[in-house]
Amino acid sequence: MKSTEEHMENRHNVTEFVLLGLTQSPEGQKVLFVAFLLIYIVTLVANLLIIVTIMASQSLGAPMYFFLAYLSFIDAVYSTVIAPKMIVDLLYEKKTISFRACMTQVFIEHLFAGAEVILLVVMAYDRYVAICKPLHYLIIMNQRVCIVMLLVAWTGGFLHSLVQFLFIYQFPFCGPNVIDNFVCDVYPLLKLACTNTYLTGLSMIANGGAICTIIFFIFLVSYGVILYSLKTHGLEEKCKAFYTCSSYMTVVILFFVPCIFLYARPNSTFLIDKSMTVVFSVITPMLNPLIYTLRNAEMQNAIRKLWSKNVTLVERGLFPSRRT
Repeated sequence: MKSTEEHMENRHNVTEFVLLGLTQSPEGQKVLFVAFLLIYIVTLVANLLIIVTIMASQSLGAPMYFFLAYLSFIDAVYSTVIAPKMIVDLLYEKKTISFRACMTQVFIEHLFAGAEVILLVVMAYDRYVAICKPLHYLIIMNQRVCIVMLLVAWTGGFLHSLVQFLFIYQFPFCGPNVIDNFVCDVYPLLKLACTNTYLTGLSMIANGGAICTIIFFIFLVSYGVILYSLKTHGLEEKCKAFYTCSSYMTVVILFFVPCIFLYARPNSTFLIDKSMTVVFSVITPMLNPLIYTLRNAEMQNAIRKLWSKNVTLVERGLFPSRRT
């Protein structure tokens, strides 16, 4: 009983962590502040635009857009967990985060990242059914199936995050408290724990990095199978399928390559870690909606219709017709 109390007391010796951020240069921090503020604004606007467009447009009722709306929601929230704190910290010389806020950031970050991993798998399956079994698409991907798949994504993300959180939270943190990054994450925290974390690090590799690696190779094989199955189809269908698959593969590569690099290795630090974290947590949530909107004709048409409709309503409200 006494050892447990001492353990808890030692763990709470650290009440806050100091983040070193992306750079120590004042000029560099000013440039990064402007750049990341713009990126965050674009991320929120683009993802919210996709969500509103899909919810408001009857033409976007296909399961693909149902999942795309939730992907945009995940990207918007995930970016919000990371970006605002990072942007504000660029204005201060000393960057700190409380112990509780750090643990909360770890949990929410892995919750949404884990949910996105499974959701991307679900979206890949959706594309497989749409391309390889188009006549049975709406029967296989009915509303009930879509909702169950979405619940599986959130449940998987929660379980993944809970495991990561419990591993980290149980460790004593008695100093030092300096994190050489701009965000709280698993491996930087493992380095600060006042105990041997080797076995835990291996467990986290299995829970995070190994899963990302396996799923990434499954993606590569599955898209290869999809494209191979189109060898008997016409040129137009092949081009359309390749166009769709290339969009999804771009998103998959942007998400999984940094994930594999950061989590599928023993607990170690490289100079490129911060850059990969920026790509994973800040750049990818911005690029995802841009890839889907710029390469999807139906989405572009729905956005134009929604925009023109709202502009017309505003004009009628501001300049109502007068009866003579």
